[in-house]
Amino acid sequence: MYDLLVVGAGPYGLSVASHAADAGLSLRVLGRPMATWRDHMPGGMFLKSEPWASNLADPRARWRLDTYCATRSLPVGHARPIPVETFAEYGLWFAGNAVPPVDERMASRVTIHPTGFEVLTEDGEALRARTVALAVGVLPFLEVPPALRGLDPTLVSHSSHHRDLGHFRGRDVTVIGGGQAALETAALLSEQGTRVRVLSRADRLVWNDVPPPWQRPWWQAARAPHSGLGCGWRNWFYAERPGLFHRLPEASRVRIAATALGPAGAWWVRDRVEPAVDVLLGHAVAGARAVPGGVRLRTVTRHGESLSLETEHVIAATGFRATVDKLDLLSGELRGSLATAADDSPVLDRCFESSQPGLFLAGLLTASAFGPAMRFVHGATFTASTLVRGVRRRLRTARPGAVFTVPERRELVAEPAEAPC
Repeated sequence: MYDLLVVGAGPYGLSVASHAADAGLSLRVLGRPMATWRDHMPGGMFLKSEPWASNLADPRARWRLDTYCATRSLPVGHARPIPVETFAEYGLWFAGNAVPPVDERMASRVTIHPTGFEVLTEDGEALRARTVALAVGVLPFLEVPPALRGLDPTLVSHSSHHRDLGHFRGRDVTVIGGGQAALETAALLSEQGTRVRVLSRADRLVWNDVPPPWQRPWWQAARAPHSGLGCGWRNWFYAERPGLFHRLPEASRVRIAATALGPAGAWWVRDRVEPAVDVLLGHAVAGARAVPGGVRLRTVTRHGESLSLETEHVIAATGFRATVDKLDLLSGELRGSLATAADDSPVLDRCFESSQPGLFLAGLLTASAFGPAMRFVHGATFTASTLVRGVRRRLRTARPGAVFTVPERRELVAEPAEAPC
């Protein structure tokens, strides 16, 4: 019986595990370390976030990204994008130094057990733990426009399905979306000789500015401070004060999580897109059907104008939507016990604990509770320390041998502001 079983070994899962191990908890971590970064991002991509905002979190900050880069004589610095391959290798280095050995089997089911939880591995072993932290990343929550659903995967895919774009060389591809994933995917396709266009429902593309120098006059820094999510006081609040964000009214949190830091391209990809990629703005996909040689798309503008175009393959770079109903890993009983917010995200207390005692959540699933930082690696630092405090609180309050029961579906009552995790 473990104190904590962490499901997922990406930046959030590894960070939680590092803090849990430091706290002396008996611990098991399931999952292939950095799997999304290693298996679901094409070679040649870069991190959009700053290197100093892309650290995995250990309690003493010994295993930072810049430390890893120094050991490999790799260049790293402010406004210098980091290759995805380097970041994945950094995550493996972090796992080897800051975390107990990871069990690379995948979890197939999490169920309630009288002493806490039972987690079934992909090969059928049942593991039991008093608490569980789900850090399942983004892949369970991928979003594809309704018009494209149901078409054969040879015709339509999500941007996260591709580790290698080479099989699209010489073909015609349409990328749906207007954010970083769409624009960088289109740039990579164009640079390898693919005929590519970007189709976005937005009226214009948004590009992030080149970040200002790290050292600058005090009055400039005071007007727009650096933060892990970009410059400005609003971004600073999202990045550095997730605990205060959690105290906002639910309606405000849900609205901000859905609209803040919307689709935008990084400054360093702009010159690779604008001269080389056809961009069709203001068009949403209204219909799609298979035709000989590919897909026929029907698009419509907000003014009702329609356009038809044919392409050999469609890549939906349309992001992710994290809702409780997509947590197929959880048993129906467990999933049904979780209270949800207006956007179907889970309701969490101030220590990332769900309405099911002992079940903690991390990563994208928590963005509506703790803010936009939870969509980025930067959020792992606050999550890891806070979540592990919550686990320790749960272990203290549960008497040895105590039975965990499934509560009725309910909205959580907020703890007093001064209550520690």
